[in-house]
Amino acid sequence: MYLGIDLGTSAVKTVLVDEAQRVVASRSQTLTVASPFPGHSEQDPAQWIDATFATLDALKAEHPAELADVDGIGLSGQMHGATLLDADWKPLRPCILWNDGRSALECGELEQRWPALRATTGNKAMPGFTAPKLLWVARHEPEIFAATRLVLLPKAYLRLVLTGEAIEDISDASGTLWLDAARRDWSDAALDATGLSRRQMPRLVEGCAPAVRLSSELAQRWGMRKRPMIAGGAGDNPAGAVGIGAIGNGAAFVSLGTSGALLVPTQAIAANPERAVHTFCHAIPGMWIQAGAILSAASCLAWIARLLRASEAELLAPLGSRPTAPSHVSFLPYLSGERTPHDDPDVRGMLDGLAHGTDRDAIVQAVLEGVAFALADCRDVLADSGMAITAVDAIGGGSRSRFWLAVLANVLDIPVHRFADGETGAAFGAARLARLAVSGEAIAAVCTAPPRVETFEPDRALAAAYAERLPKWRGLYRPR
Repeated sequence: MYLGIDLGTSAVKTVLVDEAQRVVASRSQTLTVASPFPGHSEQDPAQWIDATFATLDALKAEHPAELADVDGIGLSGQMHGATLLDADWKPLRPCILWNDGRSALECGELEQRWPALRATTGNKAMPGFTAPKLLWVARHEPEIFAATRLVLLPKAYLRLVLTGEAIEDISDASGTLWLDAARRDWSDAALDATGLSRRQMPRLVEGCAPAVRLSSELAQRWGMRKRPMIAGGAGDNPAGAVGIGAIGNGAAFVSLGTSGALLVPTQAIAANPERAVHTFCHAIPGMWIQAGAILSAASCLAWIARLLRASEAELLAPLGSRPTAPSHVSFLPYLSGERTPHDDPDVRGMLDGLAHGTDRDAIVQAVLEGVAFALADCRDVLADSGMAITAVDAIGGGSRSRFWLAVLANVLDIPVHRFADGETGAAFGAARLARLAVSGEAIAAVCTAPPRVETFEPDRALAAAYAERLPKWRGLYRPR
């Protein structure tokens, strides 16, 4: 048996997977995000621990025999978050998250300090990445920066609590701007540019490699017969790729989680930082991922649900399974700023085209379409980088909506495939990494593609209608 734990932004999801790669059980626990100032996004690391322990305690209560047989644990997690620890490895402040926009000024400063940043990391300095956050802390909270002895990403902090060791995997580390993406190792020049050194970084391992065993105390708490091996794991999107078998060159997929992304695994780095294309190391050795990323995807649906005081299911039900025409309302999904292609942390969302006759369904459809249009921006910049996408698999919570996937197929004008359990892709991928770390099996033998349960083909007339709307939608963007 294997456990996959996905430390997301809105929830921790834990899945228990057997030797036949069937999900025996899953549990989730919600998380909250704080925004103490406009553009700030933070979480208390204690939340992550409480939520993770709650999912595992629930599994022990309901599936004690299966949990007792766990051989390996894989971790996946939200990327880029800056968790700053003191000499006793206690958090000095709340974690600054991936969608925090406070460090825009520091991004320019970092690129000036280290001109080789883009060539080495494959990325442009953006506020979401980890390194600029440390420059912001050094400027605005110098006493905390001075006390910082260890900087961890969210899932590495969870691993620290589970094991007592500071270890990070290559894929998550590649989203910090401290990693040499080609060498798959920390860059001393990058660390020096932010006033840090390797002494403040965790040890690096590949995602499918064994990292460290669960502590004896926690193994006993959850009734495990042995101390399971914890794999290197992965950032959420690389873990999602492992979960759906996207381990080969060009196996494109779209993630509709709290944030969104269009991602393509590659056998060589194909960086395009000038257009805000992201370069990440894959959780599989010798592979990379090129991605266009948007900061708000399923979180846009959650936002409109709160605004209209209805559940997401209540908003989606009247839309049916497929659109008949584009909404007359347009929505910019820039609720937390945007990455690809604008790299604009200050831009904000917009509803345009409202009229007396506008009803709730038109607004909800516009929200879904706005996210799809933003992913079309990602498609185009990836194409400019030499990656033409002809079909995608969908993962993340948003992949549960057949209507949304039908919209996406027509906006992107390509087939979109759906899996039965696409929303648990990252946690399932983490469980696969755990299996690889324990068994040493061939990666291709374990990381197979699950059966696709449905394919959404673009409708010629609808695709043409959305193609006509796309330039008008793009014209709504105005830099602040």
